Amino acid sequence: MRRLMSLAIALLVAACGSESDQVTFERQAESFAYSDWSQPVSLGPAINTSFNEQQAMLSKDGLTLYFASNRPGTPGSTLTDIWIAHRACDECPWESPVNIGAPVNTVQSDAAPALSRDEHLLFFLSTNRPGGVGSSDIWASYRDDVHDDLAWQTPVNLGSGVNTTGFDGGPSYFENDAGGGAQLFFNHNPAPVNTGGDIYVSVQQPDGSWGAAVEVTELNSASSDQRPTITHDGRTIYFFSNRAGSDDIWVATRADVASPWTAPTNLDAPINTAADERHPFIYSHGKTEMLFFARNVATPPAVDLDLFVSTRTRGGNTP
Repeated sequence: MRRLMSLAIALLVAACGSESDQVTFERQAESFAYSDWSQPVSLGPAINTSFNEQQAMLSKDGLTLYFASNRPGTPGSTLTDIWIAHRACDECPWESPVNIGAPVNTVQSDAAPALSRDEHLLFFLSTNRPGGVGSSDIWASYRDDVHDDLAWQTPVNLGSGVNTTGFDGGPSYFENDAGGGAQLFFNHNPAPVNTGGDIYVSVQQPDGSWGAAVEVTELNSASSDQRPTITHDGRTIYFFSNRAGSDDIWVATRADVASPWTAPTNLDAPINTAADERHPFIYSHGKTEMLFFARNVATPPAVDLDLFVSTRTRGGNTP
């Protein structure tokens, strides 16, 4: 089956003759190599409560889950904190989460955790934290031991290249294997609120600072576009947007890290439903991809966000 597909693609490329056509067919072939997304499943009662759980992120080994929640135990009462949960193996149940504590969490809202590739840095948003410049800024905390999830040091504000007087949040770290500075994708709203805004990207400079962020125009719309998350190879990006009338998860691709993104498309069922789906995070392990996201399980206008995961496998559509 794969040999026939490769032959068909080669014939089509030969007929069309252009390099851009070849890239298109190669990307289509890659997408065909994955199975459909599975029916999403809840992360279970250890993680999900009657409070809001959102903005999941998994460690590289898949055994530590970072997420945001306003469950009891947060210093700020109804505001969000970052929590962590562990499991003993990929198929094992999640253990009871613990609050990551100070100095990351404060009495204000702290959320949207994202690890650097080497897992020494934790990026997150914090609202009205002393030393910030806007209603919400992106901060980073460092740890020496990547196996100690409670050893985070005093967070540092990422500075004016990323943070503004408006709302900046939803960070996603990407490091290019081909070289060049690491990139931080995030959502920015010039107004001091988290609804609305667009996706921006900042490049890390040789001195470690973050350069002036620029808008990723091909991903954005007149609606709200937020919480980008990027695959390890940098060629697929997921985010959520209300451009279709309710919050859904969208996806865009690019031929390589130097190329523009394609027009975003809606992930549709079974990921998106009549409910709101938000805050995607993409995780790859071997031939399996896992998409974590938050879904509103309450009847609108009430909001009760729970965390779900859907999987797909490479080669799932070929015998």
